[in-house]
Amino acid sequence: MRRPMLAVFAVVVLASGCGYNNIQTYDEQASAAQGQIETQLQRRADLIPNLVSTVKGYAQHEETIFTEVADARSRLLAAKGGGDPEAMANANAQVTGALGRLLAISENYPELKADANFRQLQDELTGTENRIAVARTDYNDAVKQYNTYIRQFPTTLTAKVTGAKPRKYFEVTDPAMRSGPPTVDFSKPATPAP
Repeated sequence: MRRPMLAVFAVVVLASGCGYNNIQTYDEQASAAQGQIETQLQRRADLIPNLVSTVKGYAQHEETIFTEVADARSRLLAAKGGGDPEAMANANAQVTGALGRLLAISENYPELKADANFRQLQDELTGTENRIAVARTDYNDAVKQYNTYIRQFPTTLTAKVTGAKPRKYFEVTDPAMRSGPPTVDFSKPATPAP
């Protein structure tokens, strides 16, 4: 009877020293931080239709940008649903570029800039973008802690046995998005001299 108890005790002692519990803790922290990013991305996606609808009321002929924003929003929601941090980061960068172009339109419509609903939506989007930045930092810190931990000896042995894999960071990997949003120029082209 003592030998099985001694064997169980030995397994518990060895398991506690192998890092399994810490791997699980760090993985859960990273998952929770990713959940915060997803929450803020959803909030941002939910604000976009209201912003587009407000701008449409003043700038109906800007259909191209409205389509671009809608497409970027759809890609963001699809990436969020997929749960891949890199895909979410790339889709978020596309939304940022599209929204930048949409908000640049407001410069051509003074009455739009004066609209209280438009200003409130701009403020909410800015706040949401700040929350995304904080959530991204928290997530990347949690991933760094987790990834570092599962690569340390002897925890790396436990990670291999349990199938713990490094997590992806929330960062833009699409080269087209790394250079930042494209420049928007609404100036009228020069007319050739007769």
